[in-house]
Amino acid sequence: MDKVELRHQLRNGLLALSPEQRKEKSRKACRNLAATEPFQNASIIMLYLSLPHEVDTSEAILQAWQLGKTVAVPKISWQQRHMIPVQISSLETGFSTGALGLRNPVAGVPIPFGQIDLVVAPALGFDRLGNRLGRGGSYYDRFFANKEVIASRCGLAFAEQIVASIPVTESDEPVEFVVTDEEVIYRDGQKGA
Repeated sequence: MDKVELRHQLRNGLLALSPEQRKEKSRKACRNLAATEPFQNASIIMLYLSLPHEVDTSEAILQAWQLGKTVAVPKISWQQRHMIPVQISSLETGFSTGALGLRNPVAGVPIPFGQIDLVVAPALGFDRLGNRLGRGGSYYDRFFANKEVIASRCGLAFAEQIVASIPVTESDEPVEFVVTDEEVIYRDGQKGA
């Protein structure tokens, strides 16, 4: 299956989840994420601001703050087609809402790439080798390809977003582990949670 077909299939799968299912699965996925060693050991964590049908990262962000961690989120530059990690201290204010309901911070202190300990990335789908199928903009692939980014790379998804195989190209950047509402999948085949 090519990327276009797989994106279509995965989008339909996300739309099939009820709001109640999404809320409960998001809560479990965030708890599984917070229990991982990379999350526990990180001082600065970059999380994404969820789209309506993605795993809601709010609980993981709140957990990080409760543990005294710095939280950064991507500030997207649509014209330059890249993202800059900026520190946030609220989930309520300081955002503009753009296409598809994507919240983008309007301000925030930029965090140097090399200071981030853990990056939690969204995707439409992941496989068990850490390959991710994004929405087609390659923002995370370009971000991960930056040599200054030395952080652990984590994917966060619903169990329904794990597929047998993701088609990859040379520019695709994998994650080291994927956290779902049901399990933690490490790229080297080890399983956690």
